[in-house]
This record gives sequence, C-alpha cells and structure tokens, in this order.
Amino acid sequence: MQVQRIANRLRGLAMAELPPTYLAPSLHRSVTLSPVQSSSFSSTAPVSANPRRDKSKYRGVSAIHRTGPRTPLHVSRWPLPKPVSPSEMERRETNPNHGLWAFFPPSRNALSLPEYDGAHGRSWGIQELRERSWEDLHGLWHVCVRERNRIATSDLERSRLKAGYGDYESEGRDKVIKSTMKNIKHVLRERWYAYEDATRLYESGYRPENFWGLEDVEHKDNGKAQ
Repeated sequence: MQVQRIANRLRGLAMAELPPTYLAPSLHRSVTLSPVQSSSFSSTAPVSANPRRDKSKYRGVSAIHRTGPRTPLHVSRWPLPKPVSPSEMERRETNPNHGLWAFFPPSRNALSLPEYDGAHGRSWGIQELRERSWEDLHGLWHVCVRERNRIATSDLERSRLKAGYGDYESEGRDKVIKSTMKNIKHVLRERWYAYEDATRLYESGYRPENFWGLEDVEHKDNGKAQ
C-alpha cells in the first residue's frame, strides 16, 4: 500500500525523474503499466464449480486400501470382484504326470540330492551321434537343455538355502551334458558342410546317374576280360 501511494504521487512526473529501476522497480511497473499489481499464477487452488466432482482420470478401485471413485462411473452397475480366502478356494485336480515335472528330480523337490546328480553316465560320442537321425539329435538336444535347466534350478535353491553340499556332483553332471551338446553341434556342422558341398556339385552340373563309380568300372573291366 505504501508503494502504491508513492506511485500515485509520482504519476505526473516524467520517467527521467523517477528513481533508477534497480532501486525501485515497483514504481516503474506501477507508473508504466497499471496501478493494480497482478500475477499469472496463484498459490491457492481454484474454486471448482462442482467441488464433489472427481477430475482424476486415473482414479481406480483398490480392494486392498478400500478406496474408489467419489462419483459413480459407467461400470458401477456391475459388482466388483471380491478377494477369496485361500482356504475357501476350490481345489483343482493336478496331473501327477504333468510335463513340467520333468524340470525337477524324481523327488519333485527344487533341491536335488548329491546321489542323484552323481549317478550319471558319460557323454555321447561324435561317432555315436553321426548314426542318429535329425529327429533323434533334435530330441536329445532338448533333453540336454531341460536337464541343464533343472541343474540351474537346484544350484539356485542350494545357494539360497546355503546347503554347503552338492556343488561337486552338480558341476560334474553339467560338464557331461555340455560335452554332449558340443558333440551334437559338431555333427550338425558336419552335415551342414556336406549339404553345402552337395549343393555346389549339383549346381556345377554333377548328376549321380551320370557318374561311373568304382563298382561300375570294375564290372566293365571284368566284362572286357571275358
């Protein structure tokens, strides 16, 4: 108010007669712009026309905190689902031969025993895998992946419980499985190289029916000798 009175008294003076801007900036603002000071913001919330209206579009319903919208929504005509106690839930029949049990040891516990991990054979050799079909190699690969998944699950559970045993047997079994998987990849790589060579020969004009093999040559020579 005191600044406003001084500004009203100095309104008739020229701008040069006013104090510098850095000494009295409010006088220059009041004289040049408007006698009423205004601002584009406010520290208080505006008064809504409908104070009961909920303007939050993210307002939801929580079954835990028992909170919800203050005004009815378009889905309010349908009742909300209520949480059910585990003791009141309907029991479901489980399949004892479910495929997911293959990711667990025969005891069906997350932690396998050292006796089970230690009872394993050797890895598959390369010559043995060469005699297998593509379907057999494909199935054996997925068996190895599933077994390594089971071993990783047991290792994680063993680390969580700090059991202090079974690491040696688990590492030995995992090493054998990785060796088998490495040999499977070796055999598949050989077959891929053989397929590339056969394709290259076919594209170059080679046909098996036009090729005289060793047996055909021997048969031809024997016919001439007679």
